[in-house]
Amino acid sequence: MTETTFTPRVFSGIQPSGNLHLGNYLGALKRFVDWQAKDVESIYCMVDMHAITVWQDPADLKKSTRELCAGFIAAGLDPEQSILINQSQVPEHAQLAWIFNCVARMGWMQRMTQWKDKAGKNAQNASLGLFAYPALMAADILVYHATHVPVGEDQKQHLELTRDIAMKFNHDYGVDFFPVTEPVIEGAATRVMSLRDGSKKMSKSDASDASRINLTDDADTIAKKIRKAKTDPDALPSEVEGLEGRPEARNLVNIYAAMAEQSVEQVLADVGGKAFSEFKPMLADLSVAKMSPITTEMARLMQHQDEIDKILARGSERAREITAPILRKTYDIVGMVAPVTL
Repeated sequence: MTETTFTPRVFSGIQPSGNLHLGNYLGALKRFVDWQAKDVESIYCMVDMHAITVWQDPADLKKSTRELCAGFIAAGLDPEQSILINQSQVPEHAQLAWIFNCVARMGWMQRMTQWKDKAGKNAQNASLGLFAYPALMAADILVYHATHVPVGEDQKQHLELTRDIAMKFNHDYGVDFFPVTEPVIEGAATRVMSLRDGSKKMSKSDASDASRINLTDDADTIAKKIRKAKTDPDALPSEVEGLEGRPEARNLVNIYAAMAEQSVEQVLADVGGKAFSEFKPMLADLSVAKMSPITTEMARLMQHQDEIDKILARGSERAREITAPILRKTYDIVGMVAPVTL
């Protein structure tokens, strides 16, 4: 069997669950923009089908989907250069997911850490969609023959399962049709932690709004949250090793490094020996300079939701130019008769 050479293509997605925050920006949106600058074909997705694996208020979901699209654009994604899509508007995602449901094994799904965490002791009451979520995620990626996926550490296991599904499909049918996608985990702040507890990931679900910087926060609120962020009494170290056992210090330094587009080593070389009373104003100024323009542009875009809808509609058209031929070929490989609409 001749090995296939796949065109480099990037795919990634975010759930439109509302309240975009700094962790979403540094861990995902900023990295999406960095990939766009590499002039590689890229598709970025609002994964609303994943969102409904748990109950969503319909009106809130629609608003959050448009807000997420606004966040993509405000962060620097150009809808002419990258393809921006709403997952449910590209039906090939769900169609390929069913095939992958038949390729993936129950044991694979049961080992997923997120399934264990989200279902917990109430697994029997969790939705089937929550259990099968990783097969849909694999379909999201492979329906584009995506070769690279920028992800955070918490999604690495799902990417491994995507690779397993691709390899099993190729093996079962004696083809080299789906690429074995590479996860891309890079940058100083791929996992941004809470401003109130450096051992916990920054999350919209945290009861304390002070634990996160929302993309809708104004400049004064951003600065105030940075000033009140939890720290320890020691000065900042000059070497990375000095951050060991200091989760809050590590988190703030990582955020600064990501914002400044520097390595942690470079940051510590500059700020080593400074007290947090000196470092926090530096971080606040940098955060405001980087985040305020995004906040302003998001607010502007949300005043023109018809334009957002047009962007998503055009994105789905462009996406289906890629996905329809790939799904048609998949149907042919497995022996299914493709409908004429594909």
